[in-house]
Amino acid sequence: MFEQFSWQSWIGLGFAVIIAIVVVLVIVGVVAVAVRAASRRYPGLHESLGGVRRRTRIMLAIVGIWIAVSLTLPAMDWRPFIDQGFRILAIAAGAWLLAGVMGLLIDRALTRYPIDVPDNRVARRVRTQVMILRRLGLAIIVLLAVGLILLTFPEVQTVGASLLASAGVATIVAGLAAQSTLAAVFAGMQLAFSDAIRVDDVVVANGEWGRIEEITLTYVVLRTWDERHVVLPSTYFTTTPFENWTRQGSALTGAILFDLDWRVNPGHLRTQLDVVLAETDLFDGRVANVQVTDATGGFVSVRVLVSASDAGRLWDLRCLVREKLVDWLQKSSPAGLPRNRVIMVEQEVEREQAQEKKPRTKASSDTAAKSGFFSGTPEAEARGNDFTGAITMPTPTARP
Repeated sequence: MFEQFSWQSWIGLGFAVIIAIVVVLVIVGVVAVAVRAASRRYPGLHESLGGVRRRTRIMLAIVGIWIAVSLTLPAMDWRPFIDQGFRILAIAAGAWLLAGVMGLLIDRALTRYPIDVPDNRVARRVRTQVMILRRLGLAIIVLLAVGLILLTFPEVQTVGASLLASAGVATIVAGLAAQSTLAAVFAGMQLAFSDAIRVDDVVVANGEWGRIEEITLTYVVLRTWDERHVVLPSTYFTTTPFENWTRQGSALTGAILFDLDWRVNPGHLRTQLDVVLAETDLFDGRVANVQVTDATGGFVSVRVLVSASDAGRLWDLRCLVREKLVDWLQKSSPAGLPRNRVIMVEQEVEREQAQEKKPRTKASSDTAAKSGFFSGTPEAEARGNDFTGAITMPTPTARP
């Protein structure tokens, strides 16, 4: 293969490659000096260009060596294979460089939207949308690079013409075959731009409470409170109801429920709640309330409402308030502790028999007679007639 390639040609090719590499190093050095000078006015610029600088050097080296080889090598039978290889390397390096430039621009833009601030709702929305766009851009760059590489082969160009002729049928078949995949991709884009969920949102999905850690075109990663990672398809969040606790803000209100005895004093409980909240910085000062929500059966249901600036602090605050109030009930108000009362049947029977043996007085009889809602008094009788439909019949008269 290389019999016709003399040693003089090898020396010439070596000199050409060395010259190309030197030229590339000079260009890279000049650009590096310019970037360092600009970093004096824009701190951090030189460090942020680290990945792009490396890709640029590789791209320039491939192009320089390709030019040197093209100018040095004579026209031979194997010359097209070398040109083909350099074309593929140049396309791949160019796609790699383009992806790096896109990532650099996105990272520089995201520095304007920090998420380590109290109110980061806008920043989380922007980061979610940019993350989806970055993945979409990378997918497009890779597809274009692969397409360009395939088009460098003459055989593929011939096949490409026939494929374009049948593109309509192929598109329909591919759409039917990848219907679920396309639905997931469109759902991911919908999530990114509809602002339904964002990265770092606190949600309750599929019975799990956690934060949105990652949003892709096809799935969403939910990091739960116990460090588990739940992977849900993007279509779940577009077809199934879920809770987003940080949709408009991170502040939340939580409830602590108690089943207490009927002798509990709600006023004292409110006073103790104020004392507990005054001693902690978890409380944001918005909501602090004690309400008796139910009083049936053997217990009194008490609901304590408190608020915090975010879901994590609210969880800790609820646990703290619950612990402090239980401790206070045990030490200072034991009468409010829940109790199960047992009625002795024998005692109840003896009490009922004693009540039956007592003579009923006229006053008690009159009171019992007047205590009815539909009987005992003229008003009660009239009320009963309204419901029973009683009709007063006329008095019959004698026939003549």
